[in-house]
Order: sequence, then structure tokens, then C-alpha cells
Amino acid sequence: MYARVAKQVREQTARRATRARAHIVLLLPLITAVVLAYKYRAELFGLDVPVRIGCALALVILGWAFAMSLGRAIGPTLLRRLDAGTAGTVGFLIRLLTLVFGVLVALRLAGLRPETLAVGGAITAVILGLAAQQTIGNLISGTVLMSARPFRVGDRVRLHAGGVAGQVEGTVSSVGLLYVTLANGEDRILVPNNVVLSGAVVPLREPSGVDMRARLPSDVRPSEVEERLEEGVSVPTRSDPQIDLEEIVDRDLIVRIRATPVRSEDGPALADQVVAALGEVHTAQQAG
Repeated sequence: MYARVAKQVREQTARRATRARAHIVLLLPLITAVVLAYKYRAELFGLDVPVRIGCALALVILGWAFAMSLGRAIGPTLLRRLDAGTAGTVGFLIRLLTLVFGVLVALRLAGLRPETLAVGGAITAVILGLAAQQTIGNLISGTVLMSARPFRVGDRVRLHAGGVAGQVEGTVSSVGLLYVTLANGEDRILVPNNVVLSGAVVPLREPSGVDMRARLPSDVRPSEVEERLEEGVSVPTRSDPQIDLEEIVDRDLIVRIRATPVRSEDGPALADQVVAALGEVHTAQQAG
């Protein structure tokens, strides 16, 4: 099920990116035309201030549309290189920076001098920096983590830092620009990036577990498989075995079963018990 949803999301993102690239091709000549109209305003219109204001407004509108289209156009590329949460954040930042650049250019066309823009921008940057000190620190730390890559999504790590009251352990499920998300059983732990960067990261070896696909008759419910696993699996696991419905083939159900033992040496015993539980499911279905 999750694989199908992820595929649909990728397809929708690809279609939006195709439309966005077409919009960019259309917007670039319009932006160029606005800039040329501003440059030759005296020869073309014989006016100054009204043309400046009109060009500035047009550039803000076109810049906003260009920023939105640019974010959609690079969406598939970001999804291939980053996880979904980080890709969305990076896409938002790219749109924001593009829009800010367009607004600054529009203000320049409207007649504001560069000195005025520089002073106003410096004051705004100081105010925003003081108000969002923690957020900016997390953004910078997130950029460092994504470039240095001390761990990857799927790694199990233990963090030693004062910001997490000593230590916290879990499997890295996402690395964003603000938080690192750790999965510990059913719990999700969001650790600020600056805490991760200032702490000690201890990689942990993940025990070998069970990750298999099984084909079940259409009249077998995934809940029945879950009950059999709960009854038949006695090996201690990090969390309850996870069962995902991936697809339906010829009316049969294709499910994915994942389970990780607490101790690595229990991996073979866990696999035996999972296979035995699936065998009981098939036996009960044939007897019925």
C-alpha cells in the first residue's frame, strides 16, 4: 500500500514538474519583456514614474509565478536525492529565495536606491536573526548534517548530548533542515539539528531481521496474519512485526512482513517462527 502511494506521489510530482517547466519557458520571455520595457521606457512610453511602478508590479507577479514553477520543476530531482520531508523544505527555501530576489529587483525598478535597499535589508536581517536565532541555527546545522552525512536514513544511532537529557537511541527515519527524526518502536523522536551537531553520535549495528514478501489468498485478511505472528513469534523483537499490503495480483494479496530481533543472534530463530506462522495461515485456509 505504501509503495503504491509513494509511486502515485512520484507520478504526480513528475506531471507537475513537466507543466512547471512549460510555465518557466513562457515566463522567461515575459520577464525579459518587462525589463526591456523598463530600460527603454522613455523611448517607448515617454513616461518615467508610472512605467517604473507598472514594471515593478508586473515583475513581482511574474517573479512569484516563476518561483512557484521553479520549485515544482526541481521537485523530482530533490525527491531522488533527499527524503520527502527534506525535499519539501529545500523546495520551499528555493521558492522563497527566488521570490525575495524578484521583490528586491522590483523595488530597484520602482526607484529605490541600492543604498536604501542595503540598509533596509541589513536592518531586516538583524531583526529576523534575533527573532529566529534557534531556527536559523537549526537550518545551518541541517545543511551541515546533509553535507557531512555522519549517518544516513535507516541507520540506528545513539546520541549523547545535554539537549536530550543524556542520551537517546533510535533508527534515523528522516534528516530535515530543522530536525532529525528517530524511530524507537512506535515512538517518533524529533531532535533539533543543532543538538545533534553538538552531541556525540554513536552508530549502532542493527541486528539482522526478517524482511520478506508473501503471497496470500484473497480470503486471508492481514489481521489474521498479524494474530498468527503474535501467537507464533516468541523471539523478543524491537517492535511488533509490521505487515504492509503492497499490491493485489490475480486476486491474491502481496504483503510485506518486517521484524527485527533485539539480539542479532536471534535472527535465524525469528525467521523460522515467521515462516512457521505463515505456514499455519496457509494450512488453516486450505482446511477451511
